[in-house]
Amino acid sequence: MLSIEDIKKILPQRFPFLMIDRVIELRENEKLVAIKNVSIGEQFFEGHFTAEKVMPGVLIIEAMAQSGIVFFHYSKKPPLGSIFYLGKVEARFFNPVFPGDQLRLEITPVKFLSKLGVFNAVALVRDTKVAEAKIAFSLKPAQS
Repeated sequence: MLSIEDIKKILPQRFPFLMIDRVIELRENEKLVAIKNVSIGEQFFEGHFTAEKVMPGVLIIEAMAQSGIVFFHYSKKPPLGSIFYLGKVEARFFNPVFPGDQLRLEITPVKFLSKLGVFNAVALVRDTKVAEAKIAFSLKPAQS
């Protein structure tokens, strides 16, 4: 539904910190599903870890957070250029993510207000849950 170019209009992050590749499902105020293709070419694999390459958990959370911001953008329509600040994360990890995996990020709202969002996120590889989180953020609207 949303290409990388559509996502880049919303998120300020760029390579190597843009953590979602596309959105495949979007229902305003209900659900968003995004995809992150995990490539061996990712810079973080150079040092995490040498014996077995594993995607860092904080970057899985970042992918969840970026997906949540895109979801909030389409659900609440804040001005483009708004800045989102991470407020709180409660996360659990179940399985590692390796090069070649495709993360499926499923986002559902808990509470969306004009300048605050809380959402649940689940990250899956194939049909296996690798992580889940409840994430809160605030937003500073773009200056006109």
